[in-house]
Amino acid sequence: FHAQAALPAAQESRGLGDVYKRQGWNNWRSNWEGQKNGKRCSLMSETFKLEIVNPEKSFLIKENVTEVVVPAFEGEMGILKDHISIISFLKPGVLKVLEGGSEEKKYYVEDGIIEFKNNCLSVLTSNIFDISEANKTSITEIINNAEKEAQDNDLDDQKRYLIEQKIEVLKSISIIN
Repeated sequence: FHAQAALPAAQESRGLGDVYKRQGWNNWRSNWEGQKNGKRCSLMSETFKLEIVNPEKSFLIKENVTEVVVPAFEGEMGILKDHISIISFLKPGVLKVLEGGSEEKKYYVEDGIIEFKNNCLSVLTSNIFDISEANKTSITEIINNAEKEAQDNDLDDQKRYLIEQKIEVLKSISIIN
């Protein structure tokens, strides 16, 4: 007796595509792939809270964020609602925030820690600024200071990597602005 012979032809396994269809994958994916005027937009109410804090103040608190992309040590990490709980370290880079169908806001972060838990993303960072409000003079000054710091022969590999990453990201930002 073969179990497969007992199954009607319509119930035979047809591969992963059918599994995704049965689990509603195409509906979920199409909701996130919606496009409007070249901008990503969510058709579902899939928001979470974002808190960004630096030593001076609470920099930003948003209640209706749909996606955040953080520059983690492991690489760029996209966070959506119901993401698995996570704690990770930041490296110098661009943090991208998307609210609903609005434009993406970009912030430069130097280093820090992120924690995502219970649909709340907390970002603790030593230095952050809004890229759209940055001016070339201040960015150039930060780059020059980082380049002087990179010339120190006593730097360990990790510190040197972070300084080089900082310089690379800031140079790309100064080209944009």
